[in-house]
Amino acid sequence: MKRQTAPISLILAMGLFTLLLVSCKKDTEITTTTPLTDSDKNALLFMLEEEKLARDTYTYLWEVWQINPFTNIKSSEQSHMDAIAQVLTSYGIQYTILPAGQFADSLLLNFYNQFVTSGSINSSNALQIGATIEDLDISDLEEYTAQSTNETVINVFNSLECGSRNHLRSFVSSIVSAGGSYTPQFISQDYYGIIISSSNEKCK
Repeated sequence: MKRQTAPISLILAMGLFTLLLVSCKKDTEITTTTPLTDSDKNALLFMLEEEKLARDTYTYLWEVWQINPFTNIKSSEQSHMDAIAQVLTSYGIQYTILPAGQFADSLLLNFYNQFVTSGSINSSNALQIGATIEDLDISDLEEYTAQSTNETVINVFNSLECGSRNHLRSFVSSIVSAGGSYTPQFISQDYYGIIISSSNEKCK
């Protein structure tokens, strides 16, 4: 008895589906073959809270002023936290995310208190706070990336920095539209100029 074969169209479809599954797996899989140093671990844990600082501050200022770009960027900051948390989980490192407005790091707690106080005065201050946070994020991510040799850590930090550059552009655009200006406090004036004069990037 002759064995029946599946139609070519079905075989091709199954092959394409398998390829998509493999492709998706590669996109989300975290490689943990390279050991994570104490420096990398501390950097990830700190940046998790720093991204939380951005999320919590933007959420608070959105509730006060109901202005863009807080509404969109606060959700993006949650994605940044999720990306770092995924790396920590893959390496089996425990972490704790405290309730909104609470931080284990005293420096970040002080920043949060200052940011929400200043940002509550008027909407112009609020936008300045947004630009300041992204400025700080970019500076810290640059420093931690330069100190790491772990490809996974470098890749996630590069991706987060890309997002922060886009966020900085968004805040500065809103500041300029309102007749104001922003002066960088953490990154160099040259790097700031390059970022602001460039178009939004597609981040991985």
